Order: sequence, then structure tokens, then C-alpha cells
Amino acid sequence: MISRRKFVANVAATTAAVTIVPRHVLGKGYVAPSDRLNIAGVGVGGMGRTNLLNLGLDNNIVALCDVDWGYAGPQWTADAFATGVTREKERLLKTDLTAESRKGGEHRIASLTRIAAEDLPKQKRYTDYRLMLEQQKDIDAFVVATPDHMHAPIAMAALDLGKHVYVQKPLCWSVDEARQLSRKARQTPKAVTQMGNQGHSWDDGRKAVEWVQSGAIGDVTEAHVWTNRPLSYWPQGIPRPEPKRISANMRWNMNGVMARLANAMGIYSVPDELSWDLFLGCAPAREYHPVYHPFNWRGWIDWGGGALSDMGAHLIDFPYWALELGYPTSIETVSTPFDGECYPIASKTYYEFPARGTKPPVKLTWYDGGMFPATPPEFADGEKLNGEGGVIMVGSKGKVICDTYGLKSRLLPDSLHKSVGDPPRTLERITTSHEVNWSNACKGIGKASTPIEYAAKLTEVMLLGVVALRAGVKIHYDGANMKITNSKDANDLLKRDYRRGWSL
Repeated sequence: MISRRKFVANVAATTAAVTIVPRHVLGKGYVAPSDRLNIAGVGVGGMGRTNLLNLGLDNNIVALCDVDWGYAGPQWTADAFATGVTREKERLLKTDLTAESRKGGEHRIASLTRIAAEDLPKQKRYTDYRLMLEQQKDIDAFVVATPDHMHAPIAMAALDLGKHVYVQKPLCWSVDEARQLSRKARQTPKAVTQMGNQGHSWDDGRKAVEWVQSGAIGDVTEAHVWTNRPLSYWPQGIPRPEPKRISANMRWNMNGVMARLANAMGIYSVPDELSWDLFLGCAPAREYHPVYHPFNWRGWIDWGGGALSDMGAHLIDFPYWALELGYPTSIETVSTPFDGECYPIASKTYYEFPARGTKPPVKLTWYDGGMFPATPPEFADGEKLNGEGGVIMVGSKGKVICDTYGLKSRLLPDSLHKSVGDPPRTLERITTSHEVNWSNACKGIGKASTPIEYAAKLTEVMLLGVVALRAGVKIHYDGANMKITNSKDANDLLKRDYRRGWSL
């Protein structure tokens, strides 16, 4: 197998430069062909499909890549799109929708309709993203929504070709990958990048940041961040399964009843439309088992980062942004039993951030798996913390609290909220979806909300919590030199050895 750099060099030698002609207004609701990006998706089931639908009204979705067309394929048919339109129309009949939700539904209907009529019949489909890069010369931009472990190799290959890249959160799997992606993004200034933490683009999240930065709650010394995940989302704290493989001949000779019986007995084979080797990619070789895929990979060290990596990009983002935290100096993670392979059922991570100029040191605590910080005494009788997740920033004059995605934020106590009112508006408001904000920036319209240079530092903070969990000790971190100073074993966890044939 050729290396990524040699592969990219071969592709670049045969790829013509693509120029995006500036937008011309040709009538309301009309987007000139010259104003459309040609976008390809890598990992197009689930969230990847949602990202592309949000982009589909104003851009061309020209190519799709997925390692499992048995999972992703049914989501990309004319019937599936027609069903999606019907569901959105039914949802729009509800009277309690906000104006923002109604606008989003109307956008999705228009996008579903356009993609089904214009893009679906022409889209090319791939299983290996490298083949797509090599064969399809008309791609301007990539959406990467694979499992976490493949974010960095795919994004790096796209950036090597100067392509725009939208990468689902978390940005990558390891601290070293975050550093390398940040460096590559700086070296490729014409490529517009974005990480998929959509709360960074929403109004109330920005309002929370503005309250903190305007001094509404005084000097902030504590932040508490929690999520209910992984509860009810994917399994964690389970032992590694031992798959019993069956031959292809045996599988073909099984009728439906026998196949179900084999599955019940834990006897599996790789599904026909899943390329398990490509799913593994740069990760260690493992035998296939349905407990891993789809989606449940997030609970395993090999491919995901557990709840912290899943939701930290949304939740830790707000204090990290508002307080300009930079790198932590120490990180400690405690948890329910952990075997080193499958993330624990619940964990708590303690971060210490140093003073920044006149800003005091900050202690940030992360809670997951059903654990919560103490209920604020400022709450009214009977009020509880958001069960899905949220953020509390504690200052010398009061507190800011916001929910999982920054959709709702307010000051505590209520008397402070009433006396302060809305903060001075210092941050631009994003009037489109997070995805369209990125595609507009690719066309020279505004700036991307969460570019890789910012996203890499935020992701590194999250991943350091994972490193502390795996190391089993409190780690002391020299962020300037990307080095853990008190544990060689922990220091080795900042990067991973790629499987033979794969490289960054």
C-alpha cells in the first residue's frame, strides 16, 4: 500500500485547479452554478448525511464515500429523500416551532428536493476515499464524518491537495494529530476549514461568551461541564467480545432462521457491504463484531474518545472560548472500572489552567455517565440541572449557565440577569447553519466559525482527559512542548502508531 504523501503527490500532479466564481445575485432563491461548491462526503450515514443535507441547497453533492453501503446506502435513495420531505412537512404543521426551527425545516425540504432531483442521479459512490481523491477531479471541498480515528488521515489528505475541509467533532483521535492538523491548516491558508460543533455558531452560546468577556460575572475561577452520555447512546464498560467467525460458504447456505440463530450465539461474519479493513484504517487490526459498528465504535479506545471526546467539543467549547484558557497544566481523570479498551460507564476529569494575563487560574471539572455538579443554590425551588448536559461558569459576581449546545443561556442569580440584560455584542452572529457558514467562507463570504486552528486546541484539551484516564495518574502537561513531564508512559499516549500501510 502506498503512503499517504506519495498518494497525494500522485493525485496533485493530475488535479486541475478549481476557481470559485464570486456570487452573482440572479433572483431570490436562485444560486448560480458558478456559486456552488462541488462537495464530497466521506462517511455519509447518520451525521454525515445531515451535514450534506444542510449544504445541499446551495452546493452540489457530487460524490459519496462510505465503508458500509449496507448502512449508508438506504439513506441515499429517492424514496428516503421523499420520506424525509414528508416528515419535514408534517413537522412544520406543529404550532410550537420556533422561527429558527421553522426556517431550518423549510431549508431541509428545499435541500432534500434539490438533491433528489439534481444530485442523486449523478453522484459517484466510493468505498475508499483515496480512490475518490484520485479519480474525481472536480471536488472543491470535503465533509469528513467517519469514526474519529480516521478524521486526521482523511482531512490531511484533502488539505494536501488544497481542498476545503469540514471535519465532524472531535477533530481527531490523538493530541499529536491535532498538532499536525493545526500546522497543516496554517500552511494551507486558501483552504477553509471547520469542525462540526454547531453550537459555536448559535446565538445564545455567543451571548454566554460575551457575558463572561464583558465582566458580567466578574473574575471566573471555576467551570463545571457535564453530559449524560454515554447513557442510552452507546455501550461502555463492557468486555472485549471474542467473535466466532463463519465461512462465506456457511453464511450463504444459511436461511434467515439459521442466520438469526448464529447471531444469537455470537457467531458472526463481516456483512457483505462493509469493508472492515477500510473501517479499521489506521487503527489496530481487530476482528469484526457488531458491537463495534455502526456507532458503538465511540465507546472503544481503538476508534473513539468516549463521552468526553463526543460532547466536549460542544460543552467545553464555551468556557474554553470565553476564558481563553489555552493549555492546561494538570489533568486527572477518575472513573468507574476501566479495562483500558472500552471506556468506563462514568468518569470525572479535573483540569487546572494557569492565569492568563490579568485573568486568574481556572479549575474546570468534567462529568459524564450520569454524574452532575452540585445544583446551584440560585435555582428556584424544584429546578434541576439540564439532564442532557450543560455548562456553569462561576465568577466573583455571579454565574453563567448554558445548556448542551448553547441554545439557552442565562445569568445567575436571576436578579443579576435582570440588572445586566443582554451583553454588549462583540461577536458576529451566524445567520446560517454551521455547515453553510463554512461553505460561504469557502466562497469568500464571511469567515468560518470553528476553523481547525481553534478546533485543534480545543480538541487537545478534551483528548488530554482521555490520556489521563488511560494513564491512570494525574498528569502534568507542558503545552508549549506537547509533553507530559511526570510520566513517560502517559507521554507515549499523546500519539498512536498507525497500522502498517497507513500514515499521517
